[in-house]
Amino acid sequence: MASEFSGLGIAHQGRFTRLKWHRLRRSFNDPLFSAGVMAEGFRLGASSELDLRVRADGGFVVLHDEELEGETTGHGLIREALPETIRGLTLLQGGHPPILSEDLATMLQTAHPDALLQFDMKDGLEVIGARGMDHLADHFGNAGSSIIVSGADLDLIVAIKQRLPGIKRGIDPTGKLVEIYRHQGLKAVETDLRADIAGPTEPDTIYLHWPLVLQAAKDGLDLIGLCHDAGRLVDAWTFNLKNPDAGFDEAEARSFSTLMALKADQITTDEPVATERAWAAVSG
Repeated sequence: MASEFSGLGIAHQGRFTRLKWHRLRRSFNDPLFSAGVMAEGFRLGASSELDLRVRADGGFVVLHDEELEGETTGHGLIREALPETIRGLTLLQGGHPPILSEDLATMLQTAHPDALLQFDMKDGLEVIGARGMDHLADHFGNAGSSIIVSGADLDLIVAIKQRLPGIKRGIDPTGKLVEIYRHQGLKAVETDLRADIAGPTEPDTIYLHWPLVLQAAKDGLDLIGLCHDAGRLVDAWTFNLKNPDAGFDEAEARSFSTLMALKADQITTDEPVATERAWAAVSG
């Protein structure tokens, strides 16, 4: 029997909060980085996320770790592997072949207009180099609003802005903000986040760890509101239910309700369908 829940998002008090499919998954039962789940997300118009690593030829592959043995049947650094080698491998979880950036570009042409695919770049600009930037421009330069690129290397995000100006950009200052919070306090967090938003990356979306959002709000700083005031969207990551089949426990329901009240634009989860179902159970 088909589920009445799509995992696309939640309508609440006149707003729509998207649920982002973390690592191309609708459920922990889905394999990581599956082309089948990605195709379904494209068909439905889902927001989804994948990790990209650069290959030896300047192209990319959908993997998280730096070395092939982390997630595949291969060995060695991904940045030293050629595409023909990678095509012969399978993922340890799921047994399917890795997705190459060329496959992504082809599949994106069929995507629903509402679909949004986040490229979380796991290599920095220095590793990606000129060939990698050329590859991105050649294969995704016309992808427009279907893609948002994020990464820890802000120089890379600035380079993306310059080379692919039509592509959305995201930054995740969470790690830095947590350290500032701990050592300098909440006012310094506010100052630093405002600087990042106004900085050269010109981000469309700010990715923030949801416990940081809730703790800051409890202590008097609405990080989501701050971003909204600057015209930026906020993705609160990664909210996963301890027991997806059972729905929210009391603490999860409180936390998720607070994220919704703070008006998160998107919530990242490995269980979007179960999360939508759990919210329906507590909000109805």
